[in-house]
Amino acid sequence: MSERRNLPKGWKWASIPNVVGKNGLFLDGDWIESKDQDVKGDVRLIQLADIGDGNFRNKSSRFLTSKRANELRCTFLSEGDILVARMPDPIGRACIFPLKGRNKYVTAVDVAIIRTEEEIVNNKYLLYSINNLEFRNSIEDLQSGTTRKRISRKNLSILEFPLPPKPTQLAIVSKIEELFSELDKGIEQLKAAQLQLKTYRKAVLKWAFEGKLTNENVKDGELPEGWRILKLKELAEEISDGDHQAPPKSTSGVPFITISNINKDNNRIDFSDTFSVNKEYYVSLKINRKPLKGDVLYTVTGSFGIPILIDFEKEFCFQRHIGLIRPLETTNQKWLYYLLQSPKVYNQAKSTATGTAQKTVALSSLRNFEVPFCSKEEQAKIVQEIESRLSVADKMEESTTQSLQQAEALRQSILKKAFEGRLV
Repeated sequence: MSERRNLPKGWKWASIPNVVGKNGLFLDGDWIESKDQDVKGDVRLIQLADIGDGNFRNKSSRFLTSKRANELRCTFLSEGDILVARMPDPIGRACIFPLKGRNKYVTAVDVAIIRTEEEIVNNKYLLYSINNLEFRNSIEDLQSGTTRKRISRKNLSILEFPLPPKPTQLAIVSKIEELFSELDKGIEQLKAAQLQLKTYRKAVLKWAFEGKLTNENVKDGELPEGWRILKLKELAEEISDGDHQAPPKSTSGVPFITISNINKDNNRIDFSDTFSVNKEYYVSLKINRKPLKGDVLYTVTGSFGIPILIDFEKEFCFQRHIGLIRPLETTNQKWLYYLLQSPKVYNQAKSTATGTAQKTVALSSLRNFEVPFCSKEEQAKIVQEIESRLSVADKMEESTTQSLQQAEALRQSILKKAFEGRLV
């Protein structure tokens, strides 16, 4: 509940029911089950996925017929209605419904519909009030439920927000949108920079295994002198996968890794959410199914093509959806790790993967991937060149991420000032 702090002269505290007016409405969407829907229907069902934090996402594609909508006595949406998501994430996010069409749209029961009278409140002002952090925090305080949190419309109706006179509302909305427009331009540039960094990382790995990072005069389509193309199996002592039998789960013992424990954002294993197998099971496994420091794991099913560098000492085992590559003495472990991230290897994985629901790279295919190979001395130089460039990219990425977080904080700061009467 909003604190009763002092407001500027002429302002007052209001709740959503206070600003709806005689001709407006404040109610939940409709309970529409799968059996009520029809892919050939002419009425679109707006869902939680469509409700963005200040923007309409326009993602859903569910329909029902006009006849069924009328039988269910559905409330049809109008352009300009405010839609509030009563479930995460985040809970209470709101947007203005932008689509035109009479009796063409309804919404789901976990979305609240607000239709106001313009003489009382500007709908954009109300939208910004709901998306203001102070109001959002009040929603979180009143949410209920265990596995699926939600805010009831009853609780939503008791929350208050500052309401100035109509001319002040319009001035505040104008100032917010002016500032948000500048902020959005900056955010767009930051996101473009993130995409450029992603492209640059791929380019670095491409150049590295074309020999261009360590050989100045190498020509496109040719390998540097002393390089040759080998099968991946010629670089490894072992290329295997995890045990094909269902592991015996235990309350303690040795961690068992599945695809879900692989963090594709940082190519690391998350050991915090694994189950264990008993020590006897681990001991019974063949040596090529027990990861050792110096090995590289490689996902082969589902999110295939993610290498994991085993640069630590730890006993664990893994499922058959993950491959294990144990490099020969002539193969630098880090060089192999970066090689497996390169477009040259990923493209081969993509082209050989089979299956429908879940694509799988067969071990026989993995073993026969064609890869460039050079001396161990040059491998070390390549690793150094890659890490030097990626280190710079990582610092730029960190700076960009921080700037995006600051932009979001600034957005909330603008709204805070607006509803304290300090923006205009």
